[in-house]
Amino acid sequence: MGIPDSILLKPGQLTDREFEIMKQHALIGAETLEAAARQYPGVAYLRMARDIAAGHHERFDGSGYPKGLVGADTPLSARIVALADVYDALTSKRVYKPAFAPDIARSMIVGESGKHFDPALVEAFVAEEDRFLAVREQFAEQQMALV
Repeated sequence: MGIPDSILLKPGQLTDREFEIMKQHALIGAETLEAAARQYPGVAYLRMARDIAAGHHERFDGSGYPKGLVGADTPLSARIVALADVYDALTSKRVYKPAFAPDIARSMIVGESGKHFDPALVEAFVAEEDRFLAVREQFAEQQMALV
């Protein structure tokens, strides 16, 4: 959200400047959802959506962005979406990389337990990975039906 296509669709590695621009999407999304939440104060899911937008690039060890939050300082909803987002990114083809096989993605996520990801969520992911794969397959079938 709010990031130029020239950066979003760039096939190669981003420059430091482009990456700084790319990181702004978390704040832009959070600010947009905060404005909507102020306009509709009784709609609780807008606050959760804001938390997710703001926190889905935070890392459990505090090395993420935009605020460098550590552990449970990042809302649970954002920690969950962070793991799901990375799994999706790893297992999907992008303009800058091929898709990784699910077992490779799982190994990468497990390797980031306690660093990028909440260890309890990594444990839950591994226990429920079959569901991730089933949802992924369901959406792949739906996309093929649209073609």
